[in-house]
Amino acid sequence: MTALSETRYRLSSGAQVREEDFGLLFYAMKGPRLFFLSCGSLLDPSFFQGEMSLDQWIKARGKAGLPSEKAIKALEGSLSQLKEKGVIFEC
Repeated sequence: MTALSETRYRLSSGAQVREEDFGLLFYAMKGPRLFFLSCGSLLDPSFFQGEMSLDQWIKARGKAGLPSEKAIKALEGSLSQLKEKGVIFEC
């Protein structure tokens, strides 16, 4: 596994997130807009409390739940897009 970002994320003001079968659904009051993060059960809404980086989060899941490097890169890209859209921010 390659080194992952130590970046932690929190929800922006006015944004909410909830679990769905496909992953996470974000609702941003600015707009209003919906954003979908197809991550399965890899992340849950508590990830966005900013207490763990993605690296720490994945390691805490244990070896049974380790995703592929390709899946991690895709997730990092999706988190970056959510940040660009103002749904989440780095903390």
